[in-house]
Amino acid sequence: MDRMFRVLAFWTGIFTVMFYAGGMMEAAILSLVQTAFFLTVGFLKLSERMYIYIFFSYLTVFMIGFTYYSTFILVPGFE
Repeated sequence: MDRMFRVLAFWTGIFTVMFYAGGMMEAAILSLVQTAFFLTVGFLKLSERMYIYIFFSYLTVFMIGFTYYSTFILVPGFE
């Protein structure tokens, strides 16, 4: 399970580079923070159950933040 967190760190790192190359600095910083989080957790050598708890907590926080952003901050059709 620790390897899967390192795989997540790899992919969020790829997104960080792509966001940075595209000039999207806020998204690049957010992806960099996620990369650091996944990489740190990936090397902690926790139990399988703890990795699952951490991942479900991450998904819960992500969905709350995404729902808040898309409901109250996002302006549809704005260019």
